[in-house]
Amino acid sequence: MQATALNRPELERYLRRVQDRWRLDAAFLGGAAVADEHRAPTQRERGPEYVAVLVSDAFDEVPWLERVYVAGSLWDGHEMGAPVDVHCYTQAEFARKSASMPAVHDAVWQGLNLLSDN
Repeated sequence: MQATALNRPELERYLRRVQDRWRLDAAFLGGAAVADEHRAPTQRERGPEYVAVLVSDAFDEVPWLERVYVAGSLWDGHEMGAPVDVHCYTQAEFARKSASMPAVHDAVWQGLNLLSDN
């Protein structure tokens, strides 16, 4: 897949759509498309094009599968050029998952902080 610039206006719209439903404490975007923007080598295992990590204590009241389904349905894969792998966690869940899941860890440490990079 050829690297293209991230559709930042659509990322902002996605973030607003999510925030219309839940107050976010943190939001990160990682994945192959973000790595491309950071000039990662082309000869690598790509993995998902986009990985969104959304953190909100409001998720505590929502079953995990429902959070992921709703947050994923708000993503416009046509506008972004690919689907997203969504991770929705409370702050306590996020603390555990960011240490144990490489995709979450990479999105946080090598991806975009959507709440501060916009």
